[in-house]
Amino acid sequence: MKQENYAMLCDFYEFTMSNGYFLNGFYQKTVYFDVFFRNVPDGGGFAIAAGLEQVMDYITHLHFTEEDIAFLRSKQCFDERFLSYLRDFQFDGDIWAVPEGTPVFPNEPIMTIRAPAITAQLLETFVLLSLNHQSLIATKANRIVRAADGRTVLEFGSRRAQGASGAILGARAAYIGGCGGTACTLTDELYGVPASGTMAHSWVQMFDTEYEAFKTYCEYYPQNAVLLVDTYNTLKSGIPNAIRVFQEVLVPKGITNFGIRLDSGDIAYLSKKARKMLDAAGLQNCKIVVSNSLDEYLIQDLMAQKAEIDLFGVGERMITARSTPVFGGVYKLVAVEQPDGSIQPKIKISENITKITNPHFKKVYRFYDRETGKAIADELCLYDETIDDRQPHTIFDPIATWKTKEITNFTARELLVPIFQNGKCVYQKPSLLEIRTYCQEQIALLWDEVKRFENPHTYYVDLSAALWNVKQNLLKQNR
Repeated sequence: MKQENYAMLCDFYEFTMSNGYFLNGFYQKTVYFDVFFRNVPDGGGFAIAAGLEQVMDYITHLHFTEEDIAFLRSKQCFDERFLSYLRDFQFDGDIWAVPEGTPVFPNEPIMTIRAPAITAQLLETFVLLSLNHQSLIATKANRIVRAADGRTVLEFGSRRAQGASGAILGARAAYIGGCGGTACTLTDELYGVPASGTMAHSWVQMFDTEYEAFKTYCEYYPQNAVLLVDTYNTLKSGIPNAIRVFQEVLVPKGITNFGIRLDSGDIAYLSKKARKMLDAAGLQNCKIVVSNSLDEYLIQDLMAQKAEIDLFGVGERMITARSTPVFGGVYKLVAVEQPDGSIQPKIKISENITKITNPHFKKVYRFYDRETGKAIADELCLYDETIDDRQPHTIFDPIATWKTKEITNFTARELLVPIFQNGKCVYQKPSLLEIRTYCQEQIALLWDEVKRFENPHTYYVDLSAALWNVKQNLLKQNR
């Protein structure tokens, strides 16, 4: 079987358009594309950007093999000069992006690509699938982690993921979003996300008695013993047998790091009963782990019922983002560079107002209140605009243009940072733990009202006056 080359992981029309660009000379034009999304998954107040590292790796190794070119030739619709052009193809443009772990909002660029037309066009599919997938899972994971209110959440979803990369990279994204670890061993090997696990019901069933199964496991794994207590009868045999084994095998050795896992039944009720039984046996340190089709809303309900839970294992509803399984990021042309170096803005217009794009090569600024440190709003500006945070600044709602606000005593930070310049990677990739920590720090700068699950406060992404005027002029020209 042919080895996969992700340069070919591309919608076919990217190739047909690129062939046309080559034939009419457009391939010599430098263009600008923005990646952005229109709606936050689950009706939330913000999303989390993730997947940049995989885009960087893809671009760094981007090339076409002779076998790829032969396949395209077999489609009998590509010019030989275009196929020859692909033979020496490599990325030779510029990319700016928000760092992974950054909270992001609808309609603002999370990545901007400046490159020759063919180069920029061929990136679209992989860039979108990488950013869409991991941003989706990181966002969902963070919702679940916040619902757990300080309790550890582990990602348990590999067997329900959509394919191998869905499991591996989904676990990576979940870690960025705040999960403490994963059940996916390969994600640990590749990315250092701590992998852990307990046992399945099959382990318990393999032995003649539940007690023997628990005892053997604790003898083999005394420092990592979490016993699954609901194979038969949770309250009558599972928890009593676990208590007996802990007292016989682990406590005499001075080991206090152990727990039980509940995977079925009324979790709130069983966790409370389990806590009483464990405490009565003098095992106050014993942790209670729960799993079984959990999400942020079920976890919130468990917390409201004062369930006795120390750790959550979350699988299918996180790794598939089951409630909103599509992130919806798009890749849109926003400008074309002219021979004299000037930049001509481009806009997409639609009867659906939400699909009208913000044109031009842009910067994105985030404003922070100096006193509280909290984020106030984001502003999209033209590429050559600069925000002076020593002076008062007026921001306005891009929908209700009459609604303005003057802000003072603020700091402004550019969100998009250089990733590639002239085809060379200039971004120092942080470790995954650094990304996760950065994500937590940045979310802490959002107001609680923005972080609500239900009816979150709208965080404004505004247009500068100059960008607003450019957009309005383009709309008038195309009426």
